[in-house]
Amino acid sequence: MITLTIDGQKVQVEEGTTLLEAAKKVNVRIPTLCHLPEVQAIGACRICLVEIEGNRNLQPACTFKASEGLVVRTNTERVKRARKFSLEMIISDHPMDDCLTCPRNQKCELQALAMEMGITEIKYTGAQSKGIVDSLSPAIVRDQNKCVLCRRCVTVCKEIQTVSAIFPQNRSFNTRVEPAYGQSLNDVACAMCGQCITACPVGAIYEKESIQDVWKAIFDPYKFVVVQNAPAVRAALGEEFGFPPGTLVTGKMLTAVRKLGFNRVFDTNFAADLTIIEEGNELLHRLKNGGVLPMITSCSPGWIKFAEHFYPDLLPHISTCKSPHQMLGALVKSYYAEKEGIDPANIVVVSVMPCTAKKFECNRPEMSNNGIKDVDYVITTRELAKMIRQAGIDFAALEDGYYDHPLGEYSGAATIFGATGGVMEAALRTVYEVVTGKTLEKVDFDEVRGLEGVKEAAVDIPGLAEVKVAVAHGLGNARKILERIKDGSADYHFIEIMCCPGGCVSGGGQPIPVNNEIRRLRAKALYEEDSNLKVRKSHENPYIKTIYEEFLGEPLGEKSHHLLHTHYTPRSKF
Repeated sequence: MITLTIDGQKVQVEEGTTLLEAAKKVNVRIPTLCHLPEVQAIGACRICLVEIEGNRNLQPACTFKASEGLVVRTNTERVKRARKFSLEMIISDHPMDDCLTCPRNQKCELQALAMEMGITEIKYTGAQSKGIVDSLSPAIVRDQNKCVLCRRCVTVCKEIQTVSAIFPQNRSFNTRVEPAYGQSLNDVACAMCGQCITACPVGAIYEKESIQDVWKAIFDPYKFVVVQNAPAVRAALGEEFGFPPGTLVTGKMLTAVRKLGFNRVFDTNFAADLTIIEEGNELLHRLKNGGVLPMITSCSPGWIKFAEHFYPDLLPHISTCKSPHQMLGALVKSYYAEKEGIDPANIVVVSVMPCTAKKFECNRPEMSNNGIKDVDYVITTRELAKMIRQAGIDFAALEDGYYDHPLGEYSGAATIFGATGGVMEAALRTVYEVVTGKTLEKVDFDEVRGLEGVKEAAVDIPGLAEVKVAVAHGLGNARKILERIKDGSADYHFIEIMCCPGGCVSGGGQPIPVNNEIRRLRAKALYEEDSNLKVRKSHENPYIKTIYEEFLGEPLGEKSHHLLHTHYTPRSKF
């Protein structure tokens, strides 16, 4: 431990701590722009400059390490002048005229810093670097004109996701962050995960919106519009309306979407329970019949696209199950359409997802039946919040609403799909009881919970002996496991992989900001909902039993294979 002084306050920190982190210990806030907690500290933006006694030069607090006896001042005239100048230079190359129409308006870190530092005029004018707007991807739009070259997106894509779809090219005034050779994200090995969006401090990267398409469908009197929401949405949507992170707002969300004009409100959780039945039986079939092992989950479309690009030889390891929202879309346009006497061609299914990759997924040609898409539009949690605001709904004042029957019924196992380890835990609850015929007394599998990058467990299931499982979240951690499968050192039977760090709770379409504390709080909300529900195992959901009796027949049967399962496509790495 070392002791230093910051703005007259003594503070004790561990050796190696940066001045930025040390300042937090005494509640001194130092502004930043390029810094990304837990991920990046490069000192590029010069917004976090501080003055150090005995040092002629101002130093970036995010990279400068604390040392014994250091005296630091964070709010001197010199510091404030230098920070303001750095910010003004960044703003001078920014299209300020676009602020009102920018997707990050009022939630832009550059905008907030300008207000904080009292910037009321643009002092420096002249040539501005010009870039392109890349909107060819079905999920992500890049506006190079708004890029502040903070490199946060580059770091997340390279270091966390190990995809490296974008990186800085050229030098100085001509520097651009883009894929190789200036290609579109649509033409390179991009997972469409949207982690670059949550990292970006401005509006240089954002999701391709489907809001206007959804409004058009809602206002069309000939369309029957169904909405479904993923489990992670209910644990994050409230943040868009001032609720603390981790506040479960399921009831208010349901009332809000009804007010928007949707004809039916279903829950992706129903299909999460269905996924466990299909995926669990697929695992048992592979274990008993010499199938390809380890089997890997298929709920995360960003992970699937990553595997198609970088590990096409391992595609046979991935479960053939569609992701839950695609399953539900398929059921709405078959089972529910038949039950209600509605022409599937007139049904529009809208999925509210924490994920941008699902925008890509719903447009995959494999995700259709008889030429009709399973899911028509995917909107993110942020897009749903925009629609609620556009409709003038006072979200905080809403009474709790309800899901429609029967595709809105779910178990606790389904709701934890939104957190890393949740799919694995839900599967183990069901597989254990299906194999043994005995009741699982302790349904919480703590070994697969938490934010450790790779988690392992061995579960003793009588009749199957010891089943070895692993859980990975974030594509960098997925890569570690996949390399072990390739070199033969992985002895797992079943693996859960989630594309985004923390799982769906911090997907690319969730409210910004996202950090580990917010991930924990959102996941905690889902685990609490699970523990409070009477039915906590997917196979005990009575409506899952009904749909097999009335429509699907049996797990892995002909009809379920046709509607609920899919295949994958090897893709180029470049």
